[in-house]
Amino acid sequence: MRAAVLHEIGQDKLEVLDDVEVTGFGPGRVRIRVRAAGLCHSDLSAMSGVLPQPGPFVPGHEGAGEILEVGEGVSHLKPGDRVVVCWLPACGACPACKRGQTELCLAGFMNAGTPNFRRPGGDVFGFAGTGTFTEEVVVDAGCAVPIPDDVPFDVAALIGCGVTTGLGAALNTADVEAGSSVAVIGCGGVGISAIQGARLKGAAEIVAVDPVASRRESALRFGATRAVSPDELADAKQQVTAGEGFDYVFEVVGRSATARTAYDTTRRGGTLVVVGAGAMDDFLQLNMFELFFDEKRILPSMYGGGDVLTSYERTIALWRAGRIDLEGLITHRVPLADINEALDQMRTGTALRTCIEI
Repeated sequence: MRAAVLHEIGQDKLEVLDDVEVTGFGPGRVRIRVRAAGLCHSDLSAMSGVLPQPGPFVPGHEGAGEILEVGEGVSHLKPGDRVVVCWLPACGACPACKRGQTELCLAGFMNAGTPNFRRPGGDVFGFAGTGTFTEEVVVDAGCAVPIPDDVPFDVAALIGCGVTTGLGAALNTADVEAGSSVAVIGCGGVGISAIQGARLKGAAEIVAVDPVASRRESALRFGATRAVSPDELADAKQQVTAGEGFDYVFEVVGRSATARTAYDTTRRGGTLVVVGAGAMDDFLQLNMFELFFDEKRILPSMYGGGDVLTSYERTIALWRAGRIDLEGLITHRVPLADINEALDQMRTGTALRTCIEI
């Protein structure tokens, strides 16, 4: 079986191998034939060591495909079912799930410490307990979410992470108020999805901030009212808000420097939503006086800040109704053999989302 493998954390290239086999199939598990996968910036962060992940590993956590085999005790799925891979399934029994905060369930994270694959040289892990840059993957049945037949595999793959994260940040975490002003810092696939969410909620002004011109142009097509480079953000703040600051600012980069900028760009009493996944040793500095005096809300948004299954269903309904554009997020397509080309597209910012066709 073919899979793209990172041999050591810190390497910037993947090797596509044909001697990988899936492991772990058994009761409560399913085997999936992956048809499409999306490349998310979190995959790059895991490769570089910013996000913790045992190695060697197969990156990829956005994916969709067909069920090949179901293990004992799995009754809601059968071979041939179309599914999207959910890298953070809810167990339904932990304190977070019982409180209704299923996006905070840690059961999915526990999967990341169990190898999903094997090569002649030893075990291979799957990123975030999945690893979708491969022809097949074995996961817990809860990680395989059925999708309707009319949802293409490439669109479904995006729903598995980036779209759910960005839309949910605006719809669930921030609950953007109609008529408000919004700034989104970082306009890749997740940032564009946050822009679409803010537009759905009726934001009057949506300023997209990104250093890459092509992404700024894309942001305007997806609902931003203006798009600026980071150097132009201060002027946009002055022009749109008379210098007061935006009602909502979304940080979709995952760095303390941009989070600090986002905080400074948020008005007093406004809301900063932290969407980007950053490093454990990258610290955001705020002084105690400004925290008290500014009364700004700082809201981290984990996987869209809501129930994942409900978010999937809502996204599909909005897509069917033409209220959001998911196909347009896919700006590049490459076969698995050219996965390193996709990595370059992500690093240079030329792609919103690259679909890996498997």
